Amino acid sequence: MKALSGWAVLHTQRIAEERVVFVPRSRKKAAGLLVSAGVIAAGVVILVTRGDGDGGVPMTAQAVPAASVSAGPSVSNGVVRISAPTGTSLTSLDPSQWGAQILVDQGTIMEGLYGYNQKNEIVPKIAAGYKLSNNGLTWTFTLRKDARWSNGQPVTAQDFYYAYMRQMSPSNPNGQLWLSVLNVVKNSYAYHAGTVPASAVGLKVINNYTLQITTSAPHYILGDLAEAGSMPINEQVAKAHPTNWFLPQYFVSDAPYTVKSFQANGPLILVRNPKYVGHPGEVNFGSAKEIDVLPGTSVSVEDFMANKIDVTTIGSTSDLQYVKTHGQLQSEMNKAPDYGVTYLQYDNSAVPSPLDKPAVRQAIAMAIDRQPIVNDVLGGMGGITNTFSVPGWPTAKYEKGIATNIAEAKQLLAKSGYPNGKGLPTIYLYAEVPSSSPQSVPVAEAVQEELQQNLGIQTKIVQLNATDWGNLTYGGPQQNIQPGYNVAVGGTNDLDPASLNLGGDQGVYWPGTYGYSNQFVQHVLPWYNTPYDPASIKKYGDPNNPNEGVKWSQWSALVKAAKADIAYLNKWTSQQPAQWRSIMDPPGSLSLTQQWNQIVNSWNQAKSATAKHAAYVQAWKFVAPYTEGSGGGGINTSSLDVQVYWDQNESADVKNWRMWQAEYQNSPSMFASASTAAKLMTQLIQQGYTIPLFYGETYYLERTGVIGAQPNPWSWGGFYQMQYLSAK
Repeated sequence: MKALSGWAVLHTQRIAEERVVFVPRSRKKAAGLLVSAGVIAAGVVILVTRGDGDGGVPMTAQAVPAASVSAGPSVSNGVVRISAPTGTSLTSLDPSQWGAQILVDQGTIMEGLYGYNQKNEIVPKIAAGYKLSNNGLTWTFTLRKDARWSNGQPVTAQDFYYAYMRQMSPSNPNGQLWLSVLNVVKNSYAYHAGTVPASAVGLKVINNYTLQITTSAPHYILGDLAEAGSMPINEQVAKAHPTNWFLPQYFVSDAPYTVKSFQANGPLILVRNPKYVGHPGEVNFGSAKEIDVLPGTSVSVEDFMANKIDVTTIGSTSDLQYVKTHGQLQSEMNKAPDYGVTYLQYDNSAVPSPLDKPAVRQAIAMAIDRQPIVNDVLGGMGGITNTFSVPGWPTAKYEKGIATNIAEAKQLLAKSGYPNGKGLPTIYLYAEVPSSSPQSVPVAEAVQEELQQNLGIQTKIVQLNATDWGNLTYGGPQQNIQPGYNVAVGGTNDLDPASLNLGGDQGVYWPGTYGYSNQFVQHVLPWYNTPYDPASIKKYGDPNNPNEGVKWSQWSALVKAAKADIAYLNKWTSQQPAQWRSIMDPPGSLSLTQQWNQIVNSWNQAKSATAKHAAYVQAWKFVAPYTEGSGGGGINTSSLDVQVYWDQNESADVKNWRMWQAEYQNSPSMFASASTAAKLMTQLIQQGYTIPLFYGETYYLERTGVIGAQPNPWSWGGFYQMQYLSAK
């Protein structure tokens, strides 16, 4: 196979030659990891991690040379003990649920069509080959015929189909579709909501060893197939034991390890799967004979020194300094860059302020010296960056940041009418509370000091709880937010085209964030901060009133609005460039008129007042803005009124940003649209809406005689892909 340079990808129909190389990044601050040491045992390996969710994983680990090295303890017996990948231990092994078990499921005890190798490359696992249709929508996978469950049964396409349909089932409200390839499968969410039949879902079993997946739009899915929610489940076992199929007495595995014993909130003991047949040409597992996943404690480096653990992250700057000054520890220390960027995010305040001027935002960006932040706040455990990339990331060669230039920053601020910060109102800096993000407030304090010293700007730090911080970071305009910036963290859950900008383009998803007039923000603010838009309630009636929509006459305003909105949106779409039209109106998707008619038909067929009201609420949500059920500070951006107002009132820049984002996120190739993604981020950076500060670096200890510990690059942090652990 021809060697690939950088982030190049060799596309081929022969999956055995497919390699999609990626490097790590830090994670979205949704669910951090607080993991630590396990049980003391001589001659075993215990793998431990501790952190707050901001960490990452190395593409290539670098050992730090020691000044002097003395002989240390070693490991033996082929038993690896690893701390559970969360501070609260494991309660289930179900791959369809968002929990710490996903780090054990994917690859170690469950194997999907694709997975990660020990270099964090995406490689084929159960898949033997695939074909992609010319329109980029249909992926046809051929499965290997030698793959077996631990009970000896063959792994078939039906096992994947069963697992996927089980997760999407309308009777499974807890299914996390976004945590799998189902996030992009045609009609997956509609089936989950109960609005289309199972036959409408883009999944089809061609035969025992051929599975067809159709996406709603062209989209690269090989990274999605490596996620826990994309793993197969043995249909026969799951149907026989629907609520506890993962318990040891029932569990069957198609991966290198299977479950010997499991106790909720207790130990999970894994042993080799005797029936496992790995993909030819791949290194599929290490030498560990047994992996014990144990509830964690609160110390890690100390346990490493006491020979209680063998692999652990270095979670604090004080621990790092200690390790660096002790020869044996330093010889066993490794470091690698995290692929997550901490940045200042324009906070989308609805209050008019000088920050509405690009020159003021640019001056602030130029005034920030990142090196002291990395040295003093991170203790050197990070690298400076003024773009949403780190060395080796596919967009790195395309993005252009704003360099530190205090002299020019002062000139810009003076030309804007605020020499040395005089006359400039206090700028607010929002940060997550230390209990959920230890770094957030110290970063804000460092920025506060630099802005005062370099530009004379006065700031006020406001701490937000995790929920409010998440709404501000990942949602649209929020009430009671004053003009300023939010200390945000960009990251991603998997290798997907949507991850190209490492979360820095988050604000583009919502109307009223970057690039909007104050009048626009004021108009949309109620959309985000009430379950149902108050102005729309006055127009269309109140969805909370069970008597609304029961009579057809109560639908008149909705019917009129739907007709007008659909006509406008169809015309607007027809006027866009061809490459954008195919994204906005994917082939085979239902038209807006068809979707509306389905809702009307459900009302006509309803037999009770309750059912008619439910159809009315569905129609209301189809037309009007609402947040109810959206969560995370967001709204239903697909509603007709939202789309019409958005399209009619957005600037040329905003339109381009939205379309560029849709373009690269809906690419069937992971890296082909890197330049488009970078073009979007460059504009957001250059206009001062996002100010990248740094990426983290992971330092960790790996004892002599232990290899294969694989830090997890995605949202949960910690270590994953435990099947590659080896102990001499």
